[in-house]
Amino acid sequence: MSDLPLASAFTVFSDQDSGCLSYGVENGGRRWFVKKATTAPARLSLIRATQFHAAVQHPAIVRPEQILNSPDGPVLIYPWQDGSILNDATTYGSDRAALTRFQQLPLPDVKAAITRILDAHEAVAAAGHVAVDLYDGCFLYDFDARQMWLIDLDEYRPGPVLDADRLPGSRRYMAPEEFVRGAVIDQRTTVYTLGRTIWHLLDSPHGWRGTPAQARLATHATRAAPGDRHPDVAHLVTAWRATLTTSDTPARL
Repeated sequence: MSDLPLASAFTVFSDQDSGCLSYGVENGGRRWFVKKATTAPARLSLIRATQFHAAVQHPAIVRPEQILNSPDGPVLIYPWQDGSILNDATTYGSDRAALTRFQQLPLPDVKAAITRILDAHEAVAAAGHVAVDLYDGCFLYDFDARQMWLIDLDEYRPGPVLDADRLPGSRRYMAPEEFVRGAVIDQRTTVYTLGRTIWHLLDSPHGWRGTPAQARLATHATRAAPGDRHPDVAHLVTAWRATLTTSDTPARL
């Protein structure tokens, strides 16, 4: 499987602002997704990704099956996963057509996808890692199988102190402390990002589709002060699961 040349790719993802070159290739009767660095920051990101995947496993997280060493850093080889990225972001802009389509699915499918994302982050938290740069570009949804996958979690890391002016990520999902050098980045930061995930995925072109209980939960999770949020991911997941058993009708916000 080590011979997966770019020249054999059936698709190439070269316009990414991550500094990585990625492509799909067939080998041994299977399809693979190959990711390699083209810049020094991307090399550090892929080194971080190898550490993350060594520490965290969950069925929703697409993990590399092989990691090769190269002069430019690790080359990560993932099994190819069918689906549509909800936010196909490139250097030319963002295409959220798949997000709009997702937001109009039957509510049970949407809530099942959110539950899968939250469950995966219980595993992330249990392994001592925090979510960094999680946004809808990390959500790969298979509309045929009705299955959510998490990809490109390269910036996930152990906390707890921010040693830069800000963390990478989309402002639509980031907690206030992610912009403060020296701030504590812990599970409460992940809670905020997951709260924003709930807001975005239960939103739609026609308005909010969640229940009042889910709106209250997302509001709690995304409070500005970390101490005012759910104390950790496990508490957030428990609270989310409780909303699935209530009889609240969807709220229009």
